[in-house]
Amino acid sequence: MHLLEADPSGISKLMFIGTLGMLTLAVGIIVFVIFHQRKVIRYQMEMKKMENEKQQILLNASIRFQEEERQRIAADLHDDAGPLLATARLYLNENLVNQEKAQQLQSIISAKQIIDDAILLIRNISHSLMPPTLKNFGLESATTDLFQKINGSGVINASARFHDYRDRLKVEQELLVFRVVQELVNNVLKHSNAAFIHLTQNCSGNNLYLRIHHDGKGIVQSEFDKLNQATQGLGLKNIASRVNVLNGKIFFEIDPSQTYFKITLEIPKIPIA
Repeated sequence: MHLLEADPSGISKLMFIGTLGMLTLAVGIIVFVIFHQRKVIRYQMEMKKMENEKQQILLNASIRFQEEERQRIAADLHDDAGPLLATARLYLNENLVNQEKAQQLQSIISAKQIIDDAILLIRNISHSLMPPTLKNFGLESATTDLFQKINGSGVINASARFHDYRDRLKVEQELLVFRVVQELVNNVLKHSNAAFIHLTQNCSGNNLYLRIHHDGKGIVQSEFDKLNQATQGLGLKNIASRVNVLNGKIFFEIDPSQTYFKITLEIPKIPIA
């Protein structure tokens, strides 16, 4: 006490050093916060850039897929339906009225057969765009029918079971989900050499879940993400773009037993009106 009173300059010096230390600490904290915020902002910008690039890839895949679909339909109509209708027109030309009745009848019969073939062709093209089972009876019936046909081939044991699909999705959603299932199943059939493929459906909260199990060769999520970023693999990009349109998620994983792969499709439910 007496020492401090005897040396007021020492107290001032200590107070100055303390104040300087506190200021230094405060400045250090401020600088740290500023640099940290800048780092966070840079990280967020990089993540946003990566997300934008991913969205652009998905968009390009979707556009490319739609363009290929249009080109395929145009080719089918031009190469198949066009010649059929042109041939039918040859039979039904202006000289038909000048022909003998027997020849007229034969021309009409031939034209009718060609027109029937054209109608069947156009119906098949239409069915490829919107499968009739899906349109008339919904996702459950269309998916079950798909797996029954695969199972009927005798090449692979295939089955599908819907546990909780009382509230149907919107028609547009059902078509997108069905196309994703078709693409996934097609990949399994082409690449996995699986002995079985099984699909199950259930709902939890406001989400619809479809799970595909198979015992062949498969991929896990990291491989899907990597392949999806590559320039190749249009099928996987089509899957990702459709899932993105559905505001859904897709997960690829292998069972802990290492005996089968599982693909989970998670879709928010928007029931039909």
